[in-house]
Amino acid sequence: MQMYSGETNGLINAQAYHDARHTTGNIETVDWTEPGLRITRLRLLTDRGFPMYDVSYCHGMVGDKHVDVQLPFYQLEKRRWKSNILWYAKRDRVYAKGLGIFRRDVVSTLV
Repeated sequence: MQMYSGETNGLINAQAYHDARHTTGNIETVDWTEPGLRITRLRLLTDRGFPMYDVSYCHGMVGDKHVDVQLPFYQLEKRRWKSNILWYAKRDRVYAKGLGIFRRDVVSTLV
């Protein structure tokens, strides 16, 4: 996979990552309010000069099961993306930090 200069926390081998997730069978989609959910990857995309991130995907684990995570947003402000997530978390009574959604090794951005 080509690493772009505007990329943070890119996957070394994206194809292998996605293939490995799907070898476990059908991937269930769960809401971010799912008990026991741990977010493992949040992929944010944008264009230079555009003020928002688009959510490309969000992956997680519930126990030892890989899941896709349904978030209540599809865009976040670049400058305030963490506070945007916190706003939704408060609304939905989700402990965002406890999900791991802010961890450096979880969040990946591409400009």
